[in-house]
Amino acid sequence: MYKLLLRPLFFSFDPEKIHHFTFSLVKFTSKIPGFKNLFRSLYVLEDKRLERKLFGLTFKNPVGLAAGFDKNAVLYNELANFGFGFVEIGTVTPKGQAGNPKQRLFRLKDDQGIINRMGFNNEGLDAAINELKKNKGKLIIGGNIGKNTSTKPEDYTTDYLECFNALHDYVDYFVLNVSCPNVGSHAKLNDKDYLEELIVAVQNANKTFIKQKPILLKIAPDLNTNQLDEIIELVKDTNLDGVIASNTSTDRTGLKATTEKLEEIGNGGLSGQPIKEKSTQVIKYLSDKSNKAFPIIGVGGIHSAKDALEKLDAGADLVQIYTGFIYEGPSLIKSINKAILNK
Repeated sequence: MYKLLLRPLFFSFDPEKIHHFTFSLVKFTSKIPGFKNLFRSLYVLEDKRLERKLFGLTFKNPVGLAAGFDKNAVLYNELANFGFGFVEIGTVTPKGQAGNPKQRLFRLKDDQGIINRMGFNNEGLDAAINELKKNKGKLIIGGNIGKNTSTKPEDYTTDYLECFNALHDYVDYFVLNVSCPNVGSHAKLNDKDYLEELIVAVQNANKTFIKQKPILLKIAPDLNTNQLDEIIELVKDTNLDGVIASNTSTDRTGLKATTEKLEEIGNGGLSGQPIKEKSTQVIKYLSDKSNKAFPIIGVGGIHSAKDALEKLDAGADLVQIYTGFIYEGPSLIKSINKAILNK
């Protein structure tokens, strides 16, 4: 029904406007008696064999929703009814910010991709915490954290620490988002020395809590092998809990979209099918080169059960979807979990 009826309708509107509309629609329908159970009967697959134990956490299944969808933690309780094993909220910054000027979200229908330059638009820490206080405990929740656009380079770490400390009681794991191409001073956030400084600072903050939370690093799909070797070394040196591979890409190679179309869109991070292979290669390289020394969450271009299995076979322990969820609909989650059980 989604691909035949809803997607054509949704895709006839502005991507960002329809994103907010679907949030309201899911919120509204979930309150109608019987609809929550209907969603669960259609999309949720419960089976002990799907459980994954990672970072000291037990995931109901290995299919999660990537950050960027539920930025302000307003829909995670409802999203549990679509079969996800976990949801990553954010990216959350200390202060709310509008992000980049609109239009900033674009569909590449022929490529089954999306280009965005949202710029960490979110309502800030306090708003996220208010929503997370409503957590009904249905899902594992990840907290993806970043810095405010206006923050000076010398204060980047302060922003991450503010988010980490404030969200610590409300999320199950943390992701340091240092690889989004749509924020300023991208170079510093990818400098190995700075990353080590940041990770150590956050880990020291983690030690001040009675219960420590897992900390992961989200990396770009455009890193070369030398840079990936540095990531492996960084994880080893800092005892980081894991890596999310990968974020969006700035590469436009091999797209069906015309040069004119891409020039009209401008800069931004590319997600969806066009980055599938690149993301899988990064996962495989990290897994093989490190001899599977740390957990990996695989994300990037998962539009089918086959795509998800490729990520898992490459070395991912869990997978996340985002663009595939928009193009394929909620049935994608159940189909992935079914394929895992039948493997």
